[in-house]
Amino acid sequence: MRLRRRRRPSGHDINCQQAVSLVAAYLDGALAPDDLALFEAHMDECDHCHEHLRQIEATILVTGEIRAEDLDPLAREDLMSLYRRWRDDRPVS
Repeated sequence: MRLRRRRRPSGHDINCQQAVSLVAAYLDGALAPDDLALFEAHMDECDHCHEHLRQIEATILVTGEIRAEDLDPLAREDLMSLYRRWRDDRPVS
């Protein structure tokens, strides 16, 4: 019996939409090894998705330092309204 060697994942094995959908799991360290390999290959080859990941990481760093009491109530409502519009406009999977 001869074992086939797995080919190295290509950044084109997943598209940008799929890569972006994996960002949260990636940042949580929750990707399965095969998904992690696909995600990292895509990030290595796609400048746009890599920049998106960097922006999410930067946002996490910044917002991790903001306390609820630091946010003006009007700014909080603006952010919540923006989130609700984004959520309602997303296509249903």
